[in-house]
Amino acid sequence: MGRSRRTIPEELLLLALDPATGTTAQPQSLDLGLAGAQLVELALAGRIAPDGDRIAVVMPRPTGDPTLDSALELLRRRGSPVRAVHWIGGPRLGLRQTYLTHLERCGMVHAVAGQMCGVLPTTRYQATDTAISREIRTRLDSAIRTGVPPDPRTAALAALAHAVGLGKHLYPGNEGRSSRSRLRDLIRHDPMGGLVAHAVMDVQNGVAAQPRRAPATAGAGGGRAGGGSGRRSTSGRPSVESAGVPAQPAHQEAVMARAGAS
Repeated sequence: MGRSRRTIPEELLLLALDPATGTTAQPQSLDLGLAGAQLVELALAGRIAPDGDRIAVVMPRPTGDPTLDSALELLRRRGSPVRAVHWIGGPRLGLRQTYLTHLERCGMVHAVAGQMCGVLPTTRYQATDTAISREIRTRLDSAIRTGVPPDPRTAALAALAHAVGLGKHLYPGNEGRSSRSRLRDLIRHDPMGGLVAHAVMDVQNGVAAQPRRAPATAGAGGGRAGGGSGRRSTSGRPSVESAGVPAQPAHQEAVMARAGAS
């Protein structure tokens, strides 16, 4: 995989960063989204493929991206397909910081040191080249407003943006309601992106331990995003949180404690 192209985890993170303040929207759900975005990127690279609601390694050859290759190796070591919801819900301590550091090294963001409550040191990341963030946003806007089916990368990015709750960050207020609805509907245009996005929402809803009865497929359930049996409504997403880059939530380590062998 050539490194001239930005990966979906990098693009998702750039979407979540406020270009003016360097704060991060939906930081906790974003961590889940980054883990899911890695799966989508590996699928687009032909390294993994969906197997029902599980993820199977189909080509263990490295991609050339160290962070993706680390995830690929962990999947390979499992020896059998792993449920997407278990993978995404597992501990991913430091993943967001890894991508922020990479974006800083590439010159796309720069670190700004500060303090929280005048005591705790914090680091915010502001976009250095806002044209890149605008280009990513333009792709989403085009897919939302034209109604033309987007390419798989844009469809997957839209699905993940909706899953982690970035809709109100990207399209705020009553005037953004229709755009948020269309963002949600884009989830059906990419099977892998849809599978991963639903897994991200399942983890947030606390249903990671329950196997899905009807895995989502492209176009299933008409225009409804999340047409599986018993799925909770995803219309009410968490509000945008403004924060710097706090430590990754340690409680995520417990999510996989009992499900690791699934």
